[in-house]
Amino acid sequence: MLISAGEASGDLYASRLVTALRRIHPDAEFFGCAGPRMQAAGVRTVVDSRSLAVVGIVEVLAHIPRIYGEFRKLVGAARTEHPDLAILTDSPDFHLRLAKKLHAQGIPVVYLIAPQAWAWRQGRVQTMRRTIRRLLCIFPFEEEFFQSRGVPTTFIGHPLARIVKPSLSRAEFREKFGFSASDRIVVLLPGSRHGEVARHMPYLLDAAERIVKAHPVRFVLAFPPGFGAENTTFWEPVRRAHIQVIEGFTWDCLAQSEVALAASGTVTVEAALLGTPMVTFYRVNALSWMLGRWMVKAPFLSMVNLVAGRKVAAELIQHEMTGERIAAEASRLFSSEAEQRSMRADLEEVKRNLSSERDPMETAAECIEKIFADSVKAEQSHAK
Repeated sequence: MLISAGEASGDLYASRLVTALRRIHPDAEFFGCAGPRMQAAGVRTVVDSRSLAVVGIVEVLAHIPRIYGEFRKLVGAARTEHPDLAILTDSPDFHLRLAKKLHAQGIPVVYLIAPQAWAWRQGRVQTMRRTIRRLLCIFPFEEEFFQSRGVPTTFIGHPLARIVKPSLSRAEFREKFGFSASDRIVVLLPGSRHGEVARHMPYLLDAAERIVKAHPVRFVLAFPPGFGAENTTFWEPVRRAHIQVIEGFTWDCLAQSEVALAASGTVTVEAALLGTPMVTFYRVNALSWMLGRWMVKAPFLSMVNLVAGRKVAAELIQHEMTGERIAAEASRLFSSEAEQRSMRADLEEVKRNLSSERDPMETAAECIEKIFADSVKAEQSHAK
């Protein structure tokens, strides 16, 4: 099977799906676009997914030649090996184009993690209807949206709902990272991509400086494992601000923090699942914002608010994302236990909405197995 994921969250989900599929087909072989988790699960790497992690309409322009080269590698590998099935995970700009090529080669395509066509670029639905055998979505409101538009869709539940949990107890965390029992911790989550971090860090540093003047808190800057914060341009300002950098323990940092300042994305879902009150934000290149903002149809940009169907966490997007605004929203949470309790109750509702009775990856594996079996039958019938 060909399996492809373009960023860290997709790499996690796809790796777990590979494990679930191997329980059904122990001898199955997987190749494609893989990150470290998929590679550890035994996916043969044609393209390293980390080479595709670029966000923003303008930001991606400089990387188009390289990304197109990677795209051609995958298309060529599919043509050479002709897999029985392809599983494409998230990253719609890349994968919907790939879906067209694979469909043209007669390869059944399953798409894991729905493109956000309900929010913007609804024209993608037409491509999905033509090229995708089954869409596996992880947010409950997506199933009706895509199904009603002719895309065969199954809501499997959010994979993170079963796996997001701290690895350390409160006491272990504080001992390991040098916090006292009375320290109030705030976690800064500027994003998992270097471009996101470069855009967001100046505003987070400004917010941290404002917050600490009014509230006795300690700041943690959390990154995925191997991020290499010490090699970035913001390293010195972070050290001067006495912000502790921790790599590889994001869920623990969230679980032990009173408040999270989080870039809109998967990490806000993780914060919700751990019940951590948050302020969300996001910035892109100014031209990207001007080109893309008019296409957005969703009432919210934060997934936590979309799942809740109302504003649960503050969203500070583009020009609204300033150090002053972040600090003000965070201070409101620090200053009111009632506000924190109310947000935690809302986040518990979000968690329930994202949860499913069965392991989402087991459900996904069964859907894929049925498609695979139907394809085999069709080929046998055609051969006769």
